Amino acid sequence: MKSTLALALLAGITATAQAETALTQGDPAKAQPIVTQVCAACHAADGNSVTPANPKLAGQHAEYIIKQLQNFKAAVKDPNKEGVRKSAVMGGIASTLSDADIVNLAAYFSEKTMKPDSAKIPYDLGEKVYRGGDAGTGVPACASCHGPTGAGIPTQFPRLGGQHADYILAQLKAFRSGDRANDAGKMMRTIANKMSDQEMQAVANYVSGLK
Repeated sequence: MKSTLALALLAGITATAQAETALTQGDPAKAQPIVTQVCAACHAADGNSVTPANPKLAGQHAEYIIKQLQNFKAAVKDPNKEGVRKSAVMGGIASTLSDADIVNLAAYFSEKTMKPDSAKIPYDLGEKVYRGGDAGTGVPACASCHGPTGAGIPTQFPRLGGQHADYILAQLKAFRSGDRANDAGKMMRTIANKMSDQEMQAVANYVSGLK
């Protein structure tokens, strides 16, 4: 009896673990219909948006995509909740997605290849701030979190390399104004508050050309 119970318990634990793994990994094929019907209009089917105001999703860390979609969805339910991300467009879309849809979409776009832009010249200041920060104003090097090539760190910091300069600039300004407030520990809001408009534009220009 005890042996049978133990085997049944083990089987249940194994099945649960397998289900959780599948949900975490996602299924890109199941995301295809949603991409075609919804996402492609703004982000392109391969995640390489051609519109500078819309971010490229190709090659972005799955964990980061999941977090952003969850934050957009949460803002619809409670826009005043800490850590949500407000957007009339993305909130409306994310609110229709199930948890499985979100994970599947993240898996889909993370597997696509990012097509980087060409860095906009001049970008000397952008390279300086990105790689070394600004000791005078307390701005840390962007590369310390997002990496020398802008690849980021999965689960913690998003990929920035190759992203549209206009989008990056808009997000830096949103962090500075507080319109975007879903950064852990107010990290980006603190950094953005120390950056000048010139530094933001320069960094955005530089990052757009990283590969």
